[in-house]
Amino acid sequence: MTKLSVNINKIATLRNSRGGDVPNVVQFARDVQKFGAQGVTIHPRPDERHIRYQDVYDLKPEVYTEYNIEGNPIRQFVDMVLDVKPTQVTLVPDAEDAITSNAGWDTIKHKDFLVDVIKEFKQNGIRTSIFVDPELKQIEGAKATGADRIELYTEAFAHHYGLGNEMAIKPYTDCAVLANVLGLGINAGHDLSLDNIKFFKQHIPDLLEVSIGHALISESLYLGIENVINMYLRQLK
Repeated sequence: MTKLSVNINKIATLRNSRGGDVPNVVQFARDVQKFGAQGVTIHPRPDERHIRYQDVYDLKPEVYTEYNIEGNPIRQFVDMVLDVKPTQVTLVPDAEDAITSNAGWDTIKHKDFLVDVIKEFKQNGIRTSIFVDPELKQIEGAKATGADRIELYTEAFAHHYGLGNEMAIKPYTDCAVLANVLGLGINAGHDLSLDNIKFFKQHIPDLLEVSIGHALISESLYLGIENVINMYLRQLK
């Protein structure tokens, strides 16, 4: 079964919009795990516009499943991850002013940088994953960095699948096959939803984990968070 990690950034965004502590991100993390989620994902950014750096520390003792911290490995981020020691760190090359992640790493161009960063994390017992576009050369490049896993950036699949183009899955399937041959674990995320998750899962061999936030939280406004989490878990079996 593919694991479901719930990205709780949107809960922090809602909290920050009023300046208080409602909804409480720590309580929400407890609840999604209680409802069956097998992981909690956060993506702190330097401007702390949703997840704050203090949240990263507050969540550490409360995440008893898998704790996945995403982000651009600037020095502040690296130091925080080394201090907290989550289950997994996912490296994302997002610009500081990006609304959301919008591209994977060029694992060839940035190989030396990624090798150094990943070595530091792995020496501290932290599993590493690299956010990548569905291109075979980038999967090969990811292997050369020493990463444990890749996270396939699924926005293009979600967009084209929503337009009725099921062939949009092909580059993802091809990359998954290659990743398996190379011994890389496979994660995926970005714009996956109840509408497309089952199809995606069925076509990605050995998909270990999906990280879902925006769609899951939006769907929960209508259907309820406990119900939605269990709907995802059924689709991911």
